[in-house]
Amino acid sequence: MINPDAAGIDIGHREHWCAVPVDRSAKPVQRFGTFTEDLEKLADWLKGCGIKTVAMESTGVYWIPAFQILERRGFEVRLVNARQVKNVSGRKTDVLDCQWLQRLHSYGLLNASFRPADEMCVLRSYLRYRDELVCARSVQCQHMQKALQQMNVQLHQVLSDITGLSGLRMIEAILAGERNAEKLANLADRRVHASKATIQRALKGDYRSEHMFLLKVAFELHGTYEKKIQECDEQVIAEMAKLPARVDPKQKPLPPRKPGRAPIRDMVAGRDLREELYRWTGVI
Repeated sequence: MINPDAAGIDIGHREHWCAVPVDRSAKPVQRFGTFTEDLEKLADWLKGCGIKTVAMESTGVYWIPAFQILERRGFEVRLVNARQVKNVSGRKTDVLDCQWLQRLHSYGLLNASFRPADEMCVLRSYLRYRDELVCARSVQCQHMQKALQQMNVQLHQVLSDITGLSGLRMIEAILAGERNAEKLANLADRRVHASKATIQRALKGDYRSEHMFLLKVAFELHGTYEKKIQECDEQVIAEMAKLPARVDPKQKPLPPRKPGRAPIRDMVAGRDLREELYRWTGVI
């Protein structure tokens, strides 16, 4: 027996079943709720049973509160991939599952899944949510393109990105009631390759009310997601500043940026992301 002080927890949505060695408690298998006070009671019971290490399956996101509380209380918690755990033969029950986990863990047969340090988990949560916000913003961009196409406003043919500086200016003016193609074309940035005459032709369309409504909603949601992404970027930069430094940029300066790469591409929330990554990782 490799881990004599091992316990196994079957994670559930409304309740968790926990098993400890039979000689540690009169009731070696007990049920606990999922509220915070229930998880604290679970930790107290495991402490009273002399448990030092706990194994649990990675069931959805339900394992996260239990994992964090038990880890904070000083237990060695192992997160196990459910596909690597063979259930006991016969009818599947929560009691049998937690006992099976406890038995496998006590014999050292469970490999823990990788879970980064807590500060990295915080940063990862922000980055994962930021990715979801970016995807949601892209959906609204598609809705704007669809509404413009239905009105035969061929903005996508003269602009590489309708959500760029020029595109958003024109869409905002259209939603404000501007229909003069010449005035709308004058909103294009000087870096746009298409001529003013071509842009004017692209902006002449059939501005139907139903399509204008869809364009308005998508434009507002796109702006909302843009603001939330910026707020998320600020949180990411703040969390990265808390990470331990591996390199002191004052003693070992940051290498120069690659030739031809615009500095704006490395900016996040007004900060050069290269500096933070270099300080934290030591490489660039």
